[in-house]
Amino acid sequence: MFPEFSLSQKYVERYPGVGFGLTLISDCRDVENPPVLKAFKKKHLRKMRKRETLAQITQRIETYAEFFQDFGYPCPLVKHLKRTVNSGFPQYSLLVDAHFMAEMCAGILVAVTDLDRFDGRLTLDVAREGERCAGMGHREFVLKENEIVLRDTKDIVCVLCQGADQKTRVDETTRNVLFYAYAVPGIDSTFLKEGLTIAAETVAEFGGGHMEGIEIYQP
Repeated sequence: MFPEFSLSQKYVERYPGVGFGLTLISDCRDVENPPVLKAFKKKHLRKMRKRETLAQITQRIETYAEFFQDFGYPCPLVKHLKRTVNSGFPQYSLLVDAHFMAEMCAGILVAVTDLDRFDGRLTLDVAREGERCAGMGHREFVLKENEIVLRDTKDIVCVLCQGADQKTRVDETTRNVLFYAYAVPGIDSTFLKEGLTIAAETVAEFGGGHMEGIEIYQP
């Protein structure tokens, strides 16, 4: 059930050593603010707010921000971190909250998606100048040369610096959840595994699903 995945040769040549990770939780249920999740989130929040841990997370997020800036985009992780430190994790639903916890506790970029809405195998690739694809809310993204993108066999489903598409978005009908995590130059892949583990264990415990494993791909 784990999706077929590969790194394109162009990606390997342009971003040597820059990893990517996937984790799948099957047969789960999204839940809106389950009460038992509150204490679990507080435990992770206390851990990430510790001075040394927070300094390391902040440094990694600054590395992402520099990468985003190279392509002319603001990095959403910067605002998310400030909000989390000041106000705690947001409360939406189990799947979305697990996504935010993974990002903030590991200091990495993570997407949460519905596996069953992808078309065929997945490929991590780089964009060509002027490529276009549909983003969340059916916005049109115009891509720049060498932007990092994730493709299925039909579409670009996510652009690292611009966001994911509408097609693979999770909702209350989602049963098989695929989280994926991007590194950028300067981010060690061990942090991808750390964040994806948090996401997978959270959904498996509180959404009744089965964690199918975590895969880290290193060019």
